[in-house]
Amino acid sequence: MKEQDQPQKEFFGQPRGLATLFSTEVWERFSYYGMRAILLFYMYFAISKGGLGIDQGTAASIMAIYGSLVYMAGVVGGWLSDRVWGSRKTVFIGGVFIMFGHIALSLPFGQVALYTSIALIVIGTGLLKPNVSDMVGDLYSEGDRRRDAGFNIFVFGINLGAAVAPWAVPFVANLFGHSGNMNFHAGFALAAIGMFVGLVQYYFEGKKYLSDSSLHPKDPIDQQSLKTVIRGSIIGIIVFAVVLGIMAAFYALNIDNVITLITVIAVALPIVYFVIMLRSQKVTKVERSRVRAYIPLFIAAAIFWAIEESGSVVLALFAENRTVLHIGSWHFAASNFQTLNPLFIMILTPLFVWLWNHWKKQPSAPGKFAAGLIFAGLSYVWMALPGILDGTQGRVSPFWLVGSWFIVEIGEMLISPIGLSVTTKLAPKAFRSQMMSMWFLADAAGQAINSQIVKYYSSATEVPYFLAIGAVSIIFGIILVFFVKKIHALMEGVD
Repeated sequence: MKEQDQPQKEFFGQPRGLATLFSTEVWERFSYYGMRAILLFYMYFAISKGGLGIDQGTAASIMAIYGSLVYMAGVVGGWLSDRVWGSRKTVFIGGVFIMFGHIALSLPFGQVALYTSIALIVIGTGLLKPNVSDMVGDLYSEGDRRRDAGFNIFVFGINLGAAVAPWAVPFVANLFGHSGNMNFHAGFALAAIGMFVGLVQYYFEGKKYLSDSSLHPKDPIDQQSLKTVIRGSIIGIIVFAVVLGIMAAFYALNIDNVITLITVIAVALPIVYFVIMLRSQKVTKVERSRVRAYIPLFIAAAIFWAIEESGSVVLALFAENRTVLHIGSWHFAASNFQTLNPLFIMILTPLFVWLWNHWKKQPSAPGKFAAGLIFAGLSYVWMALPGILDGTQGRVSPFWLVGSWFIVEIGEMLISPIGLSVTTKLAPKAFRSQMMSMWFLADAAGQAINSQIVKYYSSATEVPYFLAIGAVSIIFGIILVFFVKKIHALMEGVD
């Protein structure tokens, strides 16, 4: 008998397979967030400092579109798992792609290695990320009361890996650096090693402790349907190649225009999804009303993620160029600030779980979204204050960044878990899995729009940049407040 079939409690009272998935996710997040912690600096630092010398605005734009591509790829990864490979195989293949992506960055092959790495890690994370969570659910039967606690432990693992990486990877990059410059390739190599460790542990422990159901697709695709999908995919690739060819013919094939093209796709995809769902004969009148209610929530989520995900872009630039990187005799790196996101999530999550469990007349989902947007906007208004008070030429206290991350993570507590929950509740039966893809596409759309905005950020534009984007979020949040009852009515009984 396999160990996962035995009713014994082995990992904090949870199935032993949870430890396997917990560790896999810790290492995957370690590798991903470790890479993100130094990637922006690697791109725009001068070649003499070990970087690639890319224009700072372009580098920031690449970082934003990178995140957008990861979330778009997750839609494909979920489909391949459900219809073709099964979650266990999909996760392993994704991990291999991620590992080779980090290996590519660890090699001194310049921009060729950079873009190769981005492609590999986008594919790999798209395959791995949505399916690890799905496998956690497979560890429990329908009535198992341990499920919620198991997911809480799993989410803690996500944030643990993400919190440790921004310290460990820059430390190694500095340790192997020379003449005061970081050895970025050494840092990326540590990220690759982290993913390798995770893969080895996942492969061998998975055989012992993971459910056999994870070996098979939940909704296997038949050969005829698979041929149709392959044909459609080939047509899509050809169309994309033709567009790139036309751009090349008009001497417009450059990184900025490619980013713009991807932005258009990221924004168009959810629009197409909404149109298909609203026009489908499979969607009932009540379900159609719920989809309409989801549209303003989707827009709110996209605005929120554009701000929240700026931590590895705009706030990283602020940390490097405008922040005092020491407190007393304690010195640290700009990349270390990336730990604040997962750290505050780990601190705030139990507080908000307690709040939702004890607040009897709490706001509806649209009300929480409105409040979350206002907090996100305030985090940017907060970042405008040092420039207003002291100008934008010198360096300021690191506690401005700490405060900004704390405020925006309050917003995340009001939007991210609530959004996941309400997405499942508002989904039409015929589009349940596609609706979950919509939630990830909100993040993709937000970061894609961000890729067009971040290129305008600099010390000279700092104050108006933070105030303008913060104001957009706050104003939309206030508008949402006035439509809470209308949206809640459209939700047709869903709270």
